Amino acid sequence: MKELELQKAFMFIEPGPVTMIGTSYEGKNNVMTLTWTMVMDFTPRFALLTGPWNYSCEALLKNKECVIGIATADLVETILDVGTTTGRETDKFARFGLTALPASLVGAPLIKECYVNIECRVIDHIKRHDIFVLDGVKAWIDENRKEKRILHARGDGTFIADGEIFERRERMGAKLPPGV
Repeated sequence: MKELELQKAFMFIEPGPVTMIGTSYEGKNNVMTLTWTMVMDFTPRFALLTGPWNYSCEALLKNKECVIGIATADLVETILDVGTTTGRETDKFARFGLTALPASLVGAPLIKECYVNIECRVIDHIKRHDIFVLDGVKAWIDENRKEKRILHARGDGTFIADGEIFERRERMGAKLPPGV
């Protein structure tokens, strides 16, 4: 094995899905691009990392809710535009041609252009690390969407889209939760 520069190690854990986080704060919808997300177990419990450098953090702290939108490969340019623009001064939905749809259980908007949307409530904020723990309360999927390959960031300005699927459900057996 060859030594890897330690500051590059995160790139091999980073490739979770690129998400678009919808929030609403003071009557204004906002969306941010975020790759620092994770599932916490086989329930709809998730975590995301963001902090005061992001305008959306204020909404998460005050309203304690959001929508996690799962981005697909056709949105790569949009997620870059959204992720490099602040919502503090810009209506990112209007500027980047995104459609805010009403959620059913939270005040934050669904993002029509995302393949999957998960309405969430913040149940904990670990301030020391700026980690928000979320409980999903309702989920939506656009099964008619043509592009379904989920986009993943590598952390170095490159992205990967889902590819070949290796089906091993039978071998996983009892390790899979009911209904999955």
